[in-house]
Amino acid sequence: MSKAGAPAAAVSFTRELYQQSHGEFGIMTGFQETAPVSFAWITYPLRANTNYGLLLVNGQPRIVNLENLKLLDRKTMEQSAQFQDLKNQFPQVDLWPGDRDGKTWPESQPGPNGGTQFVVAYPLINGCHACARAGLAIFTWNFDARGKFLGTSFQGMTPAPLP
Repeated sequence: MSKAGAPAAAVSFTRELYQQSHGEFGIMTGFQETAPVSFAWITYPLRANTNYGLLLVNGQPRIVNLENLKLLDRKTMEQSAQFQDLKNQFPQVDLWPGDRDGKTWPESQPGPNGGTQFVVAYPLINGCHACARAGLAIFTWNFDARGKFLGTSFQGMTPAPLP
């Protein structure tokens, strides 16, 4: 990247992302500054199914990957009556990373005690990437007033689009 003329800050960010994502190469291709946490669109040129990702940056920690499903409040989702009903209809349903298009930003809203919440939807798919879509699970990503990541909260689900 440096040889191609990328600024030192861009090279540093890409290296930090590479380390955090355990070797996945991504380049920031969009940025929207908000306080205290900003959005960064990432293009992953070597991915097979989707080449876009979305990060929340400049808070604590500096990079929070919205596609890291381990950070989602799955336990609350899986215990909800809504999810249990869906599981009866789609036995192999599971949460998948979003199909981020590189253009749509998540919605933000005020959180408790002056914090910020970001509302993000995730596809519920029955078995495999190309299998039946069963709906969307909605989560908020919660930050305090200084930008410290506090965790996620399950908000509910929307039904699958009609065929």
